[in-house]
Amino acid sequence: MKVLKFGGTSVGSAQRMKDVAQLINDGERKIVVLSAMSGTTNTLVEISEYLYRKNTEGANDIINRLEGKYRRHVDELYATQEFKQKGLELIKANFDEIRSHAKDFFTLFDEKAVLAQGELISTGMVNLYLQECGVNSAMLPALEYMRTDKNAEPDAAYIREKLREQLDQQPNAEIYITQGYICRNAYGEIDNLQRGGSDYTASLIGAAIKAEEIQIWTDIDGMHNNDPRFVENTQPVRNLHFEEAAELAYFGAKILHPTCIQPAKFANIPVRLLNTMDPKAPGTLISNETELHKIKAVAAKDNITAIKIKSGRMLLAYGFLRKVFEIFESFHTSIDMICTSEVGVSVTIDNTRHLNDILDELRKFGTVTVDEDMCIICVVGDLDWENVGFETKALDAMREVPVRMISYGGSNYNISFLVRQSDKKRALQALSKELFS
Repeated sequence: MKVLKFGGTSVGSAQRMKDVAQLINDGERKIVVLSAMSGTTNTLVEISEYLYRKNTEGANDIINRLEGKYRRHVDELYATQEFKQKGLELIKANFDEIRSHAKDFFTLFDEKAVLAQGELISTGMVNLYLQECGVNSAMLPALEYMRTDKNAEPDAAYIREKLREQLDQQPNAEIYITQGYICRNAYGEIDNLQRGGSDYTASLIGAAIKAEEIQIWTDIDGMHNNDPRFVENTQPVRNLHFEEAAELAYFGAKILHPTCIQPAKFANIPVRLLNTMDPKAPGTLISNETELHKIKAVAAKDNITAIKIKSGRMLLAYGFLRKVFEIFESFHTSIDMICTSEVGVSVTIDNTRHLNDILDELRKFGTVTVDEDMCIICVVGDLDWENVGFETKALDAMREVPVRMISYGGSNYNISFLVRQSDKKRALQALSKELFS
């Protein structure tokens, strides 16, 4: 059985829902994970912000407008009066649930319950449409099997057991529809998976049922070898190793969240990125196999801050780096790149919420300098150190671009350059010309 995930733009209108229904109705049994219709989650967040501020009038105005939009979708989606009525009843039930949280004391628990309605509505609408088309489809309620533990990490054993129970209750269904993103926490409260959202759901389901393949359907033809917003004539990368895909996702390729495919990686289940606008395109296949001796792609991560700590006390001293890292840990700030010398260390961060506090602590150990408005350019592929000349090609491409830091050797899959944000486009174009032309 395959697991297919469709994002918000793929189900962003009645016509898009029809297109998805046609695409998945191919006679093969599958589990289909759906996000909320595009724009819905942002609107639900806006409603929650009004409710936090006890402005129920403002919240209800937005709720009414959003409900009216969905009622129009229902009218466009279903052909028969019977299913139009079922669709309206579904919409009413979900929006009544949203309104029930418009009270004086609105909590984080209420917000997560409100946010969950987007996925509940989209899956309900698609499931009804499939039934109207005569397809034997069934709902797999994510809130019945998707759960996180006390550390807010997915409870794999629970998910596997409860998902199997749900599937066994409806053994004859051809297509199972389920919600992405939403879950319950260890205390039974409605929550969400945060990192990776619906992609994470698909990966967890695939690992739980030992799926044949996990497919992530978006509006892009796979993962490209460079950013098409800055570089012309980019091409989809047809094959990626899980590690390569994670590097690209972490360093700017928005098509995937860097952690969402980890369950698939550990279960050795291939993940395929496909395009709902061009279903016949081969997309990108991500697996534990890799193409040797090949540079695959370039990605960029913006809004980076570089921090250099220079200290004579570091020379021949042990424990210095530990003290530096403990400062970042105490402020829950992760480090992207690191370079060291005998008397200094440079690191980069993308979260500057506690920057001033971090700098105050670091100044106890040495002289601190800061470079803001920086960008990490990441070159990804088979960059094992024995592949002679690969790092030289990347370095040569950057010969006209000022480089603040270089990171190489941390993994076998990337070499990273820290440059000014203003030099990002020039760097991406130079690398593309040197590596892929």
